[in-house]
Formats: sequence, C-alpha cells, structure tokens
Amino acid sequence: MITRTVKEIAEMSEGVLTNEAFEGRLIKGVSTDSRKLAKGQLFIPLAGERFNGHVFAEQAFQEGVAAVLWNRSEPNPPEGKPVILVDDTLEALQKLAKAYRNQLDVKVVGVTGSNGKTTTKDMIHAVLGTEYKVHKTEGNYNNHIGLPLTILAMPEDTEVAILEMGMSAKGEIDFLTRLARPDIAVITNIGESHLLELGSREGIAEAKLEIVNGLSKEGTLIYVGDEPLLTERLNQPPYDTKTFGEDPAFDYQLEDMTQTEEGTAFRVRGIENGFFIPVLGKHNVKNALAAIAAGDLLNVSRAHIAEGLTKLKVTGMRLELVKTPDGVAIINDAYNASPTSMKAAIELVEQMKGYGKKILVLGDMLELGEGEKAFHEEIGQAVNPDSIDFLFTYGELGAYIAKGALKHFPEHRVLHFNPEEKDSLKKTLKEKANTGDLILVKASRGMRLEDVIKDL
Repeated sequence: MITRTVKEIAEMSEGVLTNEAFEGRLIKGVSTDSRKLAKGQLFIPLAGERFNGHVFAEQAFQEGVAAVLWNRSEPNPPEGKPVILVDDTLEALQKLAKAYRNQLDVKVVGVTGSNGKTTTKDMIHAVLGTEYKVHKTEGNYNNHIGLPLTILAMPEDTEVAILEMGMSAKGEIDFLTRLARPDIAVITNIGESHLLELGSREGIAEAKLEIVNGLSKEGTLIYVGDEPLLTERLNQPPYDTKTFGEDPAFDYQLEDMTQTEEGTAFRVRGIENGFFIPVLGKHNVKNALAAIAAGDLLNVSRAHIAEGLTKLKVTGMRLELVKTPDGVAIINDAYNASPTSMKAAIELVEQMKGYGKKILVLGDMLELGEGEKAFHEEIGQAVNPDSIDFLFTYGELGAYIAKGALKHFPEHRVLHFNPEEKDSLKKTLKEKANTGDLILVKASRGMRLEDVIKDL
C-alpha cells in the first residue's frame, strides 16, 4: 500500500497542508469508508447526494488516522490536526493514485469487456502469479473510485498489477485507462450490458475500445477476434495486437475442449501442452485464451501458465457448480446477466451429460434499454425443449422469457413467478428437483437469485 509522509501526500494530491508541524508524519494506506478505518491511514471523505464523509473526520482522528483530506468548500475543518485542503476530495484521490502509479516500476494489465472481465482478471492474476508478485482488483472496485483505491492498495514491490475497468457510460474507460496506463490491454467481448446508456452495441464497442487511449507506446491489445465490431475498428492500429477465439486466423485459437463437473480441459492451436480450468463454459475457455496471451507477452513459461490456470480461484457466483446434500447439482451464475452470457450459460447446461432432469431458473436481465422485452423473449425462444426439462422464470422481465419459451415448450414445463413470489419459486423448485438433477440459476445481480440457491 502507499506509504508516504503527509507532505508527500499533499504534493501528490495537489493539496495544501494546514499545519506544517505534521509534514513528517507517515501515512500507510488510504480509506474512503469511515467504517473501515485503520490506524495510520489517510481518510478521504467523499461527498454525494445522500452522504458526506466529512462529518466523520473527527471520528476518523479518534480512530487513529494519520491525516484527512478536506474539500475547501466544506466549512469547519478540524483544527490542530493534519488536514490537507483540496479542491475536490474525489479528484484528489484520483490524482494521488495516478501519482503513485507513476512512481512505481510496475507493469499494468487493464481488463475490460461486457462480460467475463472479472473472471479474465482472475485468470490473468493466476497465470502471472506463478512468476511475478502480482496485485489485482478485488471485488467490483473497477470504477472511478474503486480503481484509484486498488492502485493505492498496491504494495510498492508489485511487479504486475491486473486492473479491471468497468463502465456505464462513454468516457469512463478513457478516464480509467489514462490513470492506470496499461502495458497490456484486454477486451473480453462486446455484449449488451449498458445498452440503456449507450444505445447500441456499436456504442458499447467504441466505449470499450477507449482502453487503448492509455496504452503505452510499446503496449499490446489482446481482444476477441470473433467480434466484428472490434475487428472493423482495429484496421492497422498503431500498437501491437493479439487475437483469440475459434478461427484459425487468430493468434490463440481454441481447438477442442472437454467439459466435466470439475471444469474444462482444452487445447490451443500451436501449443503442445493442454490446459485445464476449474470453471465451466466455452466462454470461460475463451477468457483463458486471453490469459494465456498475457502470460506469453510477459514471458511466463507455458508450464507455469498451465499451472496457474489449474489453480484458478474465481470471484463468486460465476458458473460455480455446487451440490446440495440431496445430490442436486446447481450452477450458480447469479452475479450478473446479459443476453450474451445468458445464452452461453444455457448452451453449457444443454451440452452437459449424465444428469437426470435439467432445470433453468432465469430472472430479469437489467439495463438493456428499449429492446429489453425483445431480448428476454429471444432468450426464451433459444431454450431447447429437447435438452431442458423445466424452465422457471422470475421477475417482470422474466415473464417475457416465459413468453418466448411457450412458443415451443409445453405449458406445464414453463413456470413463471412474479417478484413477490420468490418463496413460491423456491418451494416449487424443491418439489421438482431430485437427486442427480442439474439446475442453472442466472439473472442480473439486482434480482438476488442466489437466495434460491441458499434455500436449496
């Protein structure tokens, strides 16, 4: 984590220390959360529409923080304490992170994409961690607040940082990448998330491609070659590129794969040894191709790349297969959902062998804009009644998944539940599921369908 004197912190954040007597005091780490303060930290109070962290400054000093940033527009800064005045505490946080990153001799891998960026980040971390001291984004700290905090939490001897970059609007990735200055940039795919804000997949592709705006001159972009919206925008770019996907023309081509309950074995064209990841789904194999490419660019041996992928630990609720005490297999993919990821998860379940009944529990996909109803109905139409025994749908938009499925499913095999009927969904699912059955649970995070899994 950042360890600097109060004077240095003031300079890096472009602030002014109100009391020079504290110039030499040492600061270790930063926090914006008054509930998670540690002795010796810098407290950075942020202000929003419904909260103002400045009211916790005195409490922060009582808990032992070394100094506090303070917005000049806020009245009554603490007296006789190490207070650094800044024009805006959020901007000061970002300036501090940028200055810290620029002071470190660290390689940075930036990861973005509509789906799969968190899993890909975890895979790259696992691969590079076999030979380097690595640091990665934790949880969903991937925005204009989380990314600076991730950088400031980085130990000074970090050799490679893997930073996830999220967005909901145009210009946000541009800001993050210019702050992080990646040496390697990764775009996992272009899906439908954030159509509400960006209007079209073309707009999403342009927003994701902002990641190259901060790419170093000698940097490399790794991207999914199967996506025309990227390839048509990357004609003779002024930086190196590596592509991955299923076409022989790509630098990293998936040749074959074998799916089991424990994970997925696969081979890559031109690489003698095979690979294994302890997660499910072809889309995750493609994410692994991006991680292999990153490992190659940073000269990690192929044996260590394979070792890292085998030992991968992914962030929770992403195609996790768990079993109930009664022997029902459940694929927990309740963290998020878009049409692209929903179709991939359904395809995975349809292809898995050796189970009794196969049951889908699908909920609303959020932030899809004007076409949201059509997207949901399309998902229902994509479910194969020859491979899936029962479809449970949940939520206001989930009703349109049911509507699409009923065009080719028998009515008794499609069961819809309104938002207030989650308990009824749980009860009915328990009645339908038996030992040896397979259940997929997937929806956007806001639907909280992980409650269904906990109940099972």
